[in-house]
Amino acid sequence: MFFVYILEAEKSKRYYIGQTENLDERVARHNQGYNLSTKSYIPWKLKWWHEYESRSEAVKIEKQLKGIKKRLGLEKFVRDNNFRGVAQPGPVPLMQNEDPRKT
Repeated sequence: MFFVYILEAEKSKRYYIGQTENLDERVARHNQGYNLSTKSYIPWKLKWWHEYESRSEAVKIEKQLKGIKKRLGLEKFVRDNNFRGVAQPGPVPLMQNEDPRKT
């Protein structure tokens, strides 16, 4: 599975859009400063995500999201397209070391 995700910087409220195969690891890498475009805005929190069967699907949606320049347009897109997170609550992906019985 592949994910398209939207992070929100906790202080500036800036959004970052990306896609990955391992959502937990990718969010952690953003918060560890491995991505130059997000390093200045640490800490980040996962705001929305959506799962896709193929990377090509995920890349297509990622590009579409990055083309939306207004915050309200982006928020409408995630609501209308069943993203999980703040817009449409759902199960949060488990962190790799998390015990599923405690969630």
